[in-house]
Amino acid sequence: MAKENNNKTNQDGSLKTLELTSPAREVSLPVPGKKAEEKNKKKNKKKEKKKGNGKIKKLKNKVYNKELGRLQIELVKLQEWIKARGLKVVVLFEGRDAAGKGGVIKRIIQRMNPRICRVVALGTPTEREKTQWYFQRYVPHLPAAGEMVLFDRSWYNRSGVERVMGFCSEEAVREFLHSCPEFERMLVRSGIILIKYWFSVSDDEQERRFQARIHDPTKRWKLSPMDLESRGRWQDYSKAKDEMMAYTDIKQAPWYVVNADNKKRARLNCVRHLLSLIPFKDLTPKPIKLPPRQADTGYIRPPIQEQTFVPDYYA
Repeated sequence: MAKENNNKTNQDGSLKTLELTSPAREVSLPVPGKKAEEKNKKKNKKKEKKKGNGKIKKLKNKVYNKELGRLQIELVKLQEWIKARGLKVVVLFEGRDAAGKGGVIKRIIQRMNPRICRVVALGTPTEREKTQWYFQRYVPHLPAAGEMVLFDRSWYNRSGVERVMGFCSEEAVREFLHSCPEFERMLVRSGIILIKYWFSVSDDEQERRFQARIHDPTKRWKLSPMDLESRGRWQDYSKAKDEMMAYTDIKQAPWYVVNADNKKRARLNCVRHLLSLIPFKDLTPKPIKLPPRQADTGYIRPPIQEQTFVPDYYA
C-alpha cells in the first residue's frame, strides 16, 4: 500500500503538495491553493461564455486599423482597375436599422476617388416619383463605364420599410417580388456587376446602438421616427426579409449576409469579401517624380491685407 502524506496548508499560502510513495516510484502532484483555483475558475468561465453564448473576443484597435489600412490600399487598386477596364459596379447595402451599413460604406469610400466611387442614398420619393415605374428613380444613378456606385438602401425599400409600414399596397409588393429578379438579371446582362449585402444585427445589439444614438448628440440625427417605429415591428420586418430573400436570392445576384453584431469585424469581413468578388490587377503607377517649379519671373503677390482670412482660433 502507498503511504499518503497529506499537508493541508502552507503558512505562506503557496501551493500545497500531495506526496505519494510506493516501492516502485515516487510521484509529486501540485494541489492548487485558493488564488490559483479562483484564477482557473475565471478562465473556465470565459471559455464557457465564448462557447455557450457565442460571444466574440473584441478586435483590438491596433489590429483593426492595420488590417483596414491594408484593405483600403486594395480598394484603391480595385478602383484603378474599374477605371482602366471600364467596369460598371453596383453594391447594395441593406439590413436592419443601426446594423452598420453606413459605417462600412464610409470605410470603403474613405480613400477612394469620389469621381469613380460614389454613394447613393435617396430620400423619401416625391409625389411625382410615386407615380413612376418603381425602379425608375434608381435607374439614373446606375454607373457608367469606369464607375462604382454604393447604394445605401435601394429598391428593396419596397419589400422592407414600405411594406411593413403600410406605405404601399400588398399588390405592389407582389409585383415587386416578381419584377425585381428580372430587373436585376437585366442589369447583369447589360454588363453591370451587381453585389448585394444584407447586414444582420441581433435585437439586443440594435437596442444598445439605439440607446447610444439617443445619448450622443453627433449620432442623434440617425434616429428617425421610422427607426423608432420599427422597434415595435421586429417580427414583421423579419418575415418581410425572409420572403424578400426567397424571391430575390438569385444566382446572377445572390444575397451575402454580414453578421454585424461586431462593427469592426463586419467592416473588415465585408470589405475583404467585396475585394474577392471582383478579380483585379495592381495598376499602381511607377513612382512619380515631381517636375521643377516655374522659375521666378518677377511676380508680385497682392498685399495680404486685401484678402479676407479665416480667423486663427487655435493659434
